Amino acid sequence: MTTFTRLDRSVVGSWWWTVDRWTLLAVALLLAMGGVMVLAASPAVATTLRLDSFHFVKRQFMYVPMAIAVIFAVSLMSPLWVRRLAVIVFGGCLVLTLATLLIGPEVKGARRWIQLGSFTLQPTEFLKPTFAVVSAWMFAQQRKNDEIPGNLISMGLFVIVVALLLSQPDVGMTLVVSAVWFAQFFLAGLPIFWVVLFLAVGIIGAAGAYTLFPHVASRVDRFLDPSGAGNYQIDRAMEAFQRGGFFGVGPGDGSVKRVLPDAHTDFIFSVVGEEFGVLFCLVIVALFTFIVLRGFSRLLEEKNFFVVLAAAGLLTQFGLQAVINIGVNLRLMPTKGMTLPFVSYGGSSMLALALLMGMLIAFTRRRAGSGEIT
Repeated sequence: MTTFTRLDRSVVGSWWWTVDRWTLLAVALLLAMGGVMVLAASPAVATTLRLDSFHFVKRQFMYVPMAIAVIFAVSLMSPLWVRRLAVIVFGGCLVLTLATLLIGPEVKGARRWIQLGSFTLQPTEFLKPTFAVVSAWMFAQQRKNDEIPGNLISMGLFVIVVALLLSQPDVGMTLVVSAVWFAQFFLAGLPIFWVVLFLAVGIIGAAGAYTLFPHVASRVDRFLDPSGAGNYQIDRAMEAFQRGGFFGVGPGDGSVKRVLPDAHTDFIFSVVGEEFGVLFCLVIVALFTFIVLRGFSRLLEEKNFFVVLAAAGLLTQFGLQAVINIGVNLRLMPTKGMTLPFVSYGGSSMLALALLMGMLIAFTRRRAGSGEIT
């Protein structure tokens, strides 16, 4: 059995002694819980779709090792190489996102995917975390050298990303990307005038989305009127939590997964609530909370401004995605097709979150020196 000592100067040995092992443990627990929950929730959905009962299970257990490999490989990188990787992936995803509008299949009125053999790629899932890193770089460059128009470049990239997302359309992801970008801009020293202006634009944009996109208006109306028609999935999810109670009905004994079309993806948290109860749900919430707070605590000693902005953006995105998914399941916000990180089924989501977590772990590793990144 190989062990690492503090004198070990190898790449992996250095990684082991500088990485946040508590965060790694929390992520590993989420991946393990996700595997168990996909195993519990997906067979009924697969049978309904006339697929092999373990179709989604097999694919999920194929994605998990890939996700672990991505987390490990990316977390080995220095912040400089993480930034370079983010720029390359971001540029590629911009092209692929544009390609979805031209050659992507239309699913439920949206074009968000590209078919690559048996794998369906959603480029915008990878666009989210890499855009956060690229934006952080631009904000940091502006602060480092006023002659570099980093803020304007970031604004221009933001407009391009939002335009592509709304063209698909994907209003929910647009809101997430906007929230993360605004949080980073605020941390970068956004003047109060711009704060007020962006808030006003956000309010106008939300009203415009409600007016221009019928599916957005429908979701908001159904949220405001829970007794109305069209709330089938939410109603079943709430019944699942009521049926599960504090300790759940037991693994495999839940019934909501048999009637929910998205039981293995968007509504997997309700399956957790029914079969394992409120206690297990609180454990999952605690793990997400721990990862986010642990990440921010590691940034308190960070000297490099780019690393602080990039990691803060990634943490905000990770936490916000979990909050949205759980909030939808608990009828605390309008429905939005967003997976629960590392728990829900989904190849693009799983690998994109692995990229996010790998970059985050790389940024929060303990490093000697002044914190300068060239």
